[in-house]
Amino acid sequence: MNAAPFSSLSADHQRLQVLVGAWRGEEEISGTQWADAGTATSEVLAEAQFGGLIVVQRYRQRRDGTVSFGSHNVFGFDQQNNAVTMHQFDSMGFVPVAPATGMWNGNELVLERSSPRGAARVTYGFDGADSYRMRLQFKPAGSDAWQDVVSGIYRRVSPSSINGF
Repeated sequence: MNAAPFSSLSADHQRLQVLVGAWRGEEEISGTQWADAGTATSEVLAEAQFGGLIVVQRYRQRRDGTVSFGSHNVFGFDQQNNAVTMHQFDSMGFVPVAPATGMWNGNELVLERSSPRGAARVTYGFDGADSYRMRLQFKPAGSDAWQDVVSGIYRRVSPSSINGF
């Protein structure tokens, strides 16, 4: 089976291609039940797969020179429900019951997912082709308040400058 060229993708699938590339980020970590407050650096490598229908993103965060968190994210577009989807598997080991879902609001992609522990919201903001912002928030079960978990600015780098993926 031949992969479809990107030009034959729906506009919604084409929009996901903004995630593709090698990125390096500077992050601010909020003090939470999962981590102490502080700063981190990160590396993100995202590839289009299946002719661009899916974007697979690998993320690695470092604090004090040591990998402190990693995730494998799979983005797609659910045409039936008109929603962007993100399945995330991470080094904390929580297996998601369902993907995060959301939509574009201008140049921002906002995705939310709920579990018995609470709700998570991640926002990706794209101001140009070579950088983006990400903000992850959590709302514990029974609470109405969103808490910041991590936020960062990510800049495009050469794929060869990201080692170990």
